[in-house]
Amino acid sequence: MTQKKVKLIPYTIQSIADTTNETPKGIQLVQAPAIWEKSNQGEGIVIAVIDTGVDTDHPDLKERIIGGRNFTTDHNGDHTNFEDNNGHGTHVSGTITASLNNNGVVGVAPKSQILGLKALTGEGSGNYEWIINAINYAVEWRGPKNERVRVICMSLGGPHDVPEMHKAVQNAVNQDVSVVVAAGNEGDGEEDTFEYAYPGAYNEVISVGAVSMDLKLAPFTNTNTEVDLVAPGVDVISTYLGNKYAKLSGTSMAAPHVAGALALIINLSEKEFNRILSEAEVYAQLIKRTLPLNYRKSSEGNGFLLLNLVEQLNDRIITPSMNGNDKQP
Repeated sequence: MTQKKVKLIPYTIQSIADTTNETPKGIQLVQAPAIWEKSNQGEGIVIAVIDTGVDTDHPDLKERIIGGRNFTTDHNGDHTNFEDNNGHGTHVSGTITASLNNNGVVGVAPKSQILGLKALTGEGSGNYEWIINAINYAVEWRGPKNERVRVICMSLGGPHDVPEMHKAVQNAVNQDVSVVVAAGNEGDGEEDTFEYAYPGAYNEVISVGAVSMDLKLAPFTNTNTEVDLVAPGVDVISTYLGNKYAKLSGTSMAAPHVAGALALIINLSEKEFNRILSEAEVYAQLIKRTLPLNYRKSSEGNGFLLLNLVEQLNDRIITPSMNGNDKQP
């Protein structure tokens, strides 16, 4: 098992900037700000980012990190040093939870917290054993106030179906941790040919494909029978190494939009139901907030993440006739 490698899902760096001050277009497109008030911006929800680490000094991230661990041989194998030496993990983390601080960028759930689990090296690869250990650690982790991880985000994959990794994923889901995974970037632009990467192809994970900012299917996005939904994954601006910001493209960028969305949905739904929801119930609430884009189900799954869809439908359905004001002739 340890001889096989798992890697970052390939991504493209479009540009890097020293400063920016904007709500990224992807955050706006998924309508995250529309439900920030009802969801308290994801406050109290911990998301484990299993990636290349996280830049703990970045001004948009430093207050969002609750802890972390290094499972790799980087940093001389120091388990306490989960600093990002690649950039990918920092970018993913910013899309999830960059602080709303009137500077830089903002994430989907700007009050959620990140558990930074470094399971890939600076070169972007790692052993499956590191990934498995990180998944298990995330499930067992408890915070200073007995917080626990509710969501795992993995923008990584490989061609091998490793039974031990599948078992770790199943264990996480069985313990009510939602596992969000990038679908993969081996797509050939053809909707009728399927590409599979693991763990994204496991039925238990929430597999996320990528669309552009004009809601066109990204040509690189994997299409297969396990895609659950799509989110912005082209020209996504987020936090980057050295207190900078970068525009990246890939399904790696789509997955954290959904991981952050789950933090908002968990808060919103558990307030409404007045109880803790199971992973299956959380998934149902997520899928309620998807809009079909008329691609094949194997391309877009249930559709595009649209966080205020339920509220929009409610506004349209509650018409004057339902309020008893519709006078019949």
